[in-house]
Amino acid sequence: MPFSEVVYRQMSDESAIEEAVRDLVIANRILAHEDVIDDFGHISVRNPVKPNHFFLSRSRSPELVTREDIFEFTLEGEPVSGMQGKRPYAERYIHGAIYAARPDVHSVSHHHARSVLPFTVSKTPLRPVFHMGSVIGKNVPVWDSQPEFGDTNMLVDCWEMGVSLAKTLGNDTVVLLARHGAAVAASSVKDCVFTSVYLNETAEVLLNALPLGEPSYLTDGEIDMTASMLRGPMPQERAWTYYVKRAGYEGL
Repeated sequence: MPFSEVVYRQMSDESAIEEAVRDLVIANRILAHEDVIDDFGHISVRNPVKPNHFFLSRSRSPELVTREDIFEFTLEGEPVSGMQGKRPYAERYIHGAIYAARPDVHSVSHHHARSVLPFTVSKTPLRPVFHMGSVIGKNVPVWDSQPEFGDTNMLVDCWEMGVSLAKTLGNDTVVLLARHGAAVAASSVKDCVFTSVYLNETAEVLLNALPLGEPSYLTDGEIDMTASMLRGPMPQERAWTYYVKRAGYEGL
């Protein structure tokens, strides 16, 4: 390969990584601003150059995350380079295990959105009830750590628990963690933000509808067709620029 082509590819790779990391920083701020992620949630992105690695912030509240907080990890959750005394998230195994099981996934979020939590402690299923909610998919499985791991500190803080969670997620988009929260698996950072926001809003609408009687859920066909439309370039970019402005990053 000619030297100039090698240099160009290196520059292209570096540019792709920097863009992914920049969007990840902004995604942290967006999800915090939209009240999806609280002080203990997190979002990651797969390395666009090395698919067996991913980027994730050090253990820090998402609203405060900066470029300097982002580190690279192997799928098994090991830091690629030293973290200079900074601590990683204990639940980084959620991200790594989902990436390992799902080559189609390029961004993962984990959060404890308050509207979603009631569906982690009850038998009522979380299903799409309005068109924007179609992105959460037809099926939202619930992973319970109890049958396999018994009493724990409720954190997915080891590889084995991450693998178990990823197995329950299967090919779906969202998985609920019993008595804990949720994880979202998406094709990109922008899609992950979009889906995480509308997971929260779907739960809010459903909670408000349930006291009024049996809700009218979207059909499988409506979910397929609407989600496909909403994941097109125009809706994704329109939503992303809206969230970016609301989070105070207008002009990027």
